Amino acid sequence: EFSMTLFKGHEKKEICALHLSEEKVIPKSNVTYCQTEHSNSSTTFILKNLERKHIDIYTYCLEMFLPPPYIDCRLKETYLYIQDKEDCISVGLMSWIIIGLILFAMISCVCCVVACCSRNKNQQCESNSHEYNSEYMPMAAVNAAKKPRI
Repeated sequence: EFSMTLFKGHEKKEICALHLSEEKVIPKSNVTYCQTEHSNSSTTFILKNLERKHIDIYTYCLEMFLPPPYIDCRLKETYLYIQDKEDCISVGLMSWIIIGLILFAMISCVCCVVACCSRNKNQQCESNSHEYNSEYMPMAAVNAAKKPRI
């Protein structure tokens, strides 16, 4: 014979309980999201359709009545965290946005570097071509000697 109770929070609000005596199982639930299951070898509390508001510390208490000796409430605590589907979607979407922005910035930088390099090469070629292929021939400076007048 035993009794098992599931509590929620630091204030230990009872949400589920199960009492077994002489092969008679008496389940009790104070909330819709908790169910109990009992077989010959185990007793289970099942929490279904949980939301973020259900995040808390859960404690179960096991009291043994028979066979002797009587065992007072043995407490085991577990912190339950529920991640919303929206959280997963928003985190995934945010990471894809960040990855996209990083890739865009990298591609933009590469394009700018290529454009600058090709522009600089064109300017060098144009300046060199003006030097050799100009419409005007390069001429040497000529100093004309003046003849004396008589």
